[in-house]
Amino acid sequence: MTASNSRTAEHPIDRQFLERWSPRAFTQDTIPESTLLTFLEAARWAPSSYNSQPWRFVYARRDTEHWTRFLGFLNEFNRGWAQHAAAILIVLSKRTFTPPGAATEAPLASHSFDTGAAWGYFALQASLSGWKAHGLAGIEREHIRAELAIPEEYAIEAAVAIGRAGDKASLPEALQKRETPSPRNPLPTIVAEGRFAL
Repeated sequence: MTASNSRTAEHPIDRQFLERWSPRAFTQDTIPESTLLTFLEAARWAPSSYNSQPWRFVYARRDTEHWTRFLGFLNEFNRGWAQHAAAILIVLSKRTFTPPGAATEAPLASHSFDTGAAWGYFALQASLSGWKAHGLAGIEREHIRAELAIPEEYAIEAAVAIGRAGDKASLPEALQKRETPSPRNPLPTIVAEGRFAL
């Protein structure tokens, strides 16, 4: 068993998996572009079907000309706390790819799955570097598509708020109670051998 960050794994794993979590309170530190690019470099090395690498990322850092527009891509609830983040990342995935030996593109069934792996690599690298990354599903997808001129062959998967973990007292009271590393469902509730029995 491995324990860290008020969490305990049921089987031995590296502590980095327990130490990574998604806070909402940030310090308002700015993030150097080179640091953010390091997280994206880690994402670049994620596995993907046929090495198709369907992930795409568009970002804005606080105190840059793009910041206000990217905040507007989040729903009202997420904007309330993510405004203190150091950067906002929009995660996209390309729904098609060119299979090996083919001349035309075909649907890529695993585009979201593969892009999820890249986001996981990003989040772990951020955590290992002393930063936090909080994935957001509460975003304005059609607004993002229009503002960033994203072609239809790209799925808008999520946004990510990146920053240094801050004081939870900066959050509304209801969110302060949730500002702690979250538990996970027990392994037997998500895993079965040989047949679906969950």
